This record gives sequence, structure tokens and C-alpha cells, in this order.
Amino acid sequence: MPSLTVENYIKAIYQIGVGQPSQTAATGQIASTLGVSPGSVTSMLKTLGESGLVTYTPYEGVQLTSSGNALALRVLRRHRLIELFLAKTLRLSWDEVHEEAEHMEHAVSDLLVDRIDDYLGHPEVDPHGDPIPRADGSVDVRDARPLVECNVGEKFRLARVIDQSPQFLRYLTDAGLTLGTSGEVLGNSSESETLEIRCLGKAITLGHTAAAKLLVTAVDER
Repeated sequence: MPSLTVENYIKAIYQIGVGQPSQTAATGQIASTLGVSPGSVTSMLKTLGESGLVTYTPYEGVQLTSSGNALALRVLRRHRLIELFLAKTLRLSWDEVHEEAEHMEHAVSDLLVDRIDDYLGHPEVDPHGDPIPRADGSVDVRDARPLVECNVGEKFRLARVIDQSPQFLRYLTDAGLTLGTSGEVLGNSSESETLEIRCLGKAITLGHTAAAKLLVTAVDER
């Protein structure tokens, strides 16, 4: 069984690489994500390379091999199903489940995770809208785009939150912006870097930085 450290590195590399050219993660990005020194990252990447989990090129970055990608999806499947299980059964809020799942994801067996998946009815997304990988390693990603890219008059539904820090999630909760919430863009100013939306009958102003962390889908009113 891979160690906790190996799983954390592989998961971080996967999440950083998603959407990047060639799905490459830089050493500095990994160090920042995991809160470790670049030197420690370099040493670990060499170890992961020797294990056949990554392809590491000094000064260029690292990519997951097929084995590394499969391991990353297994860890993410565990993490996201645990998050949803905690939210559904113990009523933990979406700003509480991430930290708990971080601790539990390395301790549960694939058998238990499969049972949780069955119990929840094979859900597609976790409490933050992240796609849950299936047992066979396949994963569907919804066609969503950052709220900051929406134009005035567009109607949207909040489908995924990229920043899952407790502080940001509590801010969204206080603003009434929970997963599945619908709204309309009232204004989008490049000068002030703010975006104004209407949700649940009230106007809300977001900075572009915050709006870029919210992925939305279009609302079809037909």
C-alpha cells in the first residue's frame, strides 16, 4: 500500500496538472500546495519516479504515469465520497468535511469506499461540486466555466467551488451562494474588478478573484 506521503504527493500532482499543458506540475506548485520545501519535493519526486508513479524532468516539472494517475483517482474517489458521506449522514457543513476527509482518506479500504458509494446511490459530485471518480477510474467533468467570465444578463447555476478553504466556503454560505444556487449577472466591471449578481432576490458584489473560483453552468429557461 502506498504511504500517506506518497498518496498526498500523487493527489497534489494530479490536481495541479488538471487543465495544464501536458498536465505537468512544477516543483514550486507542489511545494506550495503541500506546505513543504522545494528541496523536499525534489527528493520525493525522484523517489516517485523510481517507483514508476511519475515522470520527472528537472527544471521542467513532473507528470503522472498511468499508474500514478490511477492512484490519484483512487485517493480522490475516497476523499470525495467521504466528504459527501459526512455531509449526508452526519450533517457536517461543506466547510467542515474537507479537513475530516483529509485524515480519513488514507485509512479506509477500497471495499468500504465502494460500500459508501452504494449507500449514497453512486453520486456524481461531492459537496463542493468536484466530480467523484468511479471505481473503474473513469471520471466525468461537467462543462462549467468561471463566473467571472459571464456577461451581464447571463443566468447561471453554481456547479463547483475551486477554493475549498473553510473561510471562503463560510463566506459563500453567508452570501447565500451554496451549490446549486441560481442567479443572474447584473454587472461585470473590468475597471473595479467586481462582479454584481442577483441570487435569492438580493444583489451580491464579488471581486473578480472570488468570482474566478466559482464554476457555473448556464440556466436553460425554455
